[in-house]
Amino acid sequence: MTSDTPRSGMPGHLGIRITDATKDRLTGEMDADERHLNAGGVVHGGALAAFADDLGGALAGLNAAKGFRTATIESKTNLFRACPPGRLTGIAVPVHVGRRTIVLQTSIYRPDGQLAAMMIQTQMVLPREPKRAKESS
Repeated sequence: MTSDTPRSGMPGHLGIRITDATKDRLTGEMDADERHLNAGGVVHGGALAAFADDLGGALAGLNAAKGFRTATIESKTNLFRACPPGRLTGIAVPVHVGRRTIVLQTSIYRPDGQLAAMMIQTQMVLPREPKRAKESS
């Protein structure tokens, strides 16, 4: 699972790309530019958290059983150092894969390879809702 094609929604707006993905490890990139910066000229903590949340959620989806989906129910992000603009790399790994919850750790690295942030998130495993036929009026 890699996304060479543009993504929709917030991941598309932020320019998040998934470059490699297995059930055991998902890697992504985001080219941080002026869209991602705070008033101090470094990557906004919210942009780092959104990047980590997207990668962790994608990995949780790979680990969910067929017929199930996941939703974030808890996340905590530690910001370790300021992050200048440039290509950021994120690596998500599962910490716990259960029937009801999946816990993931996502590390975000600056363009110079130093660890900028780390998120731990818990995803609740839910049954997929059946696709509904469009209602006619």
